Amino acid sequence: MEIKNCDTDDIDEIFRLYKVARDFQKTKFTMHWPEFESKLIKTEISENRQWKLLIDNQVACVWAITFDDAQIWEERNNDLSIYLHRIATNPNFRGQNLVRKILKWAKKYAKENDKKYIRMDTVGNNPGLISYYEKCGFDFLGLVYLKNTNGLPAPYKNSYIGLFQATTDSRR
Repeated sequence: MEIKNCDTDDIDEIFRLYKVARDFQKTKFTMHWPEFESKLIKTEISENRQWKLLIDNQVACVWAITFDDAQIWEERNNDLSIYLHRIATNPNFRGQNLVRKILKWAKKYAKENDKKYIRMDTVGNNPGLISYYEKCGFDFLGLVYLKNTNGLPAPYKNSYIGLFQATTDSRR
């Protein structure tokens, strides 16, 4: 297993995994990811914020990070945090606890960047997904209704958002 930054050669695979994830979401939930713009992904790649987990030289999953997520985290955004976004798993690697591996990596990455928290969010009240992320090592902080959704993807509008957090010193 290896975790490293994505590069522009990964763009097609990133979008393929996003489509697979979106198609899966449509079978399970009423909320699902929108189609993301190529410009967003290229920017994340150029800023070294788009990551991939490789198993046997195959992309097992991808995700993005940011150091700022004010619209979602509002006043808590001032905390020293990294935010995980858009974890998309290759179907050939489902069931291998990749989110746990990502969290382990994120704790180390956060410490190296003088951050205390690893955070992420989900759209809607999804008890199964909440339980899964808790089993992976995140604390569920609850559901919030966002005050400002301007510019956010459609699923964030008129929906509750689940907030999750882990700390760099948590043992899980």
